[in-house]
Amino acid sequence: MGTVASFLEALGRRTRPDRAAEWDPVGLQFGDPKKTVERVAVCHEVGEDTVEALLASPPDLVVCYHPLLFRPTNRLVAGRSPAGRAYRLIAAGIALTVTHTDFDAAPGGTADSLAEALGLADVAPFGPVTGSQQVKVVTFVPEDSIDAVVRAMSLAGAGRIGNYESCSYRSPGFGSFLAAEGATPVVGEAGALNVEPEIRLEMVAPSSRQDAVIAALVAAHPYEEPAFDVYDVRSNHGLIGRAGTFGGSLADLVEVVAENLGRSGLRVAGDLSARTERVAVVPGSGSSFISAARSAGADVLVTGDVDHHRAVGARDGGLAIVDPGHAATEVPGMRSLVGLVESLDVEVVDLTGDGSGPWTPHASGQLP
Repeated sequence: MGTVASFLEALGRRTRPDRAAEWDPVGLQFGDPKKTVERVAVCHEVGEDTVEALLASPPDLVVCYHPLLFRPTNRLVAGRSPAGRAYRLIAAGIALTVTHTDFDAAPGGTADSLAEALGLADVAPFGPVTGSQQVKVVTFVPEDSIDAVVRAMSLAGAGRIGNYESCSYRSPGFGSFLAAEGATPVVGEAGALNVEPEIRLEMVAPSSRQDAVIAALVAAHPYEEPAFDVYDVRSNHGLIGRAGTFGGSLADLVEVVAENLGRSGLRVAGDLSARTERVAVVPGSGSSFISAARSAGADVLVTGDVDHHRAVGARDGGLAIVDPGHAATEVPGMRSLVGLVESLDVEVVDLTGDGSGPWTPHASGQLP
């Protein structure tokens, strides 16, 4: 038995929320981090039916794939809206967390599950997404103090990359200084130009932890006036797509997609008789990754929400499109998400359903 906070820490070691797209509101959207968690519901999206099921038998926490509060709001008023649904869950004491593009990129997450469902082999990631804002903190430390400074900065939130902690880069060099009157240098002599061996230490950190990391650096550093630099960086992007070998015609691939993701609403842009050697997949809405899929050597991109003009552009560039619908591409990932939450030693309520979202399946067709 743990708390919401400890559960989210364990979940985050697998989903890697630092790899989520910067626009994506992943993590705890509402609830008490100190609340005890025994029963967890997993859902694809919080619609009206989902809220009714949750209120009928309230869990302690909901793990949701699509964010309930996707856009900022300044009102939580009862009603038929995302804010209204949030209000009803909060009133019932139910916490809610989101794992979305981070779970897409995570090993075993939505993208890997989609590639596995289509039987792709030799799968490799592609399609970087810019993650949350980060900084790189650089300082210069005597060798015998380096481990203490790294430890302090790590505890403050620096040096985490995926499932790795206390990550740092260290390079030797020399620092020079002239200690003015009144200074008490740890190394060297006052009143003289000193050239001393130092280690250049570099660590990344979320921008939100910048102040805490700097304070920890200064407190742990042996120098009277430690020098440090802070840079805004774009680093360690999550890779939201997967590409793998298939070996068959486009028609063969379409049949595999139909059998595994559903036939209703399935659209195809491409020569059905063409040989398909390499297939790219992006769960959800992946038309912005058409160029990245071509760069990954794909003949076909399987994703949702591809509009007419992007489909035409993809075909002109030699890339076929198979679009089974936004939610359909996420269904295999929902099965994986349920399995992940079950592995965290809680009682799980599976509310993922068929992943159909707000749409009612109707007729299939083909993109022109």
